[in-house]
Amino acid sequence: MTLRESVGSRLPPLSRRRSLVKTAGYRVLMVVVTVAVALLVTGNFVDALNIGVAANVVKTGTYYGYERFWAGIG
Repeated sequence: MTLRESVGSRLPPLSRRRSLVKTAGYRVLMVVVTVAVALLVTGNFVDALNIGVAANVVKTGTYYGYERFWAGIG
């Protein structure tokens, strides 16, 4: 049994659910922060929204790839 399987199997469902909610909340917060910064730089809300969404989609995809890379090493 790997460490991930060992730790994952001991987490109660509430902890997993809480982690998912916290993760989603964090991503929403980061979109808002990115849009706010982009709005200050561009002065255009539509451009800022596009930048915020695009940047966070790219970051999320990059993080997933990074996780899969490390999963292949371990």
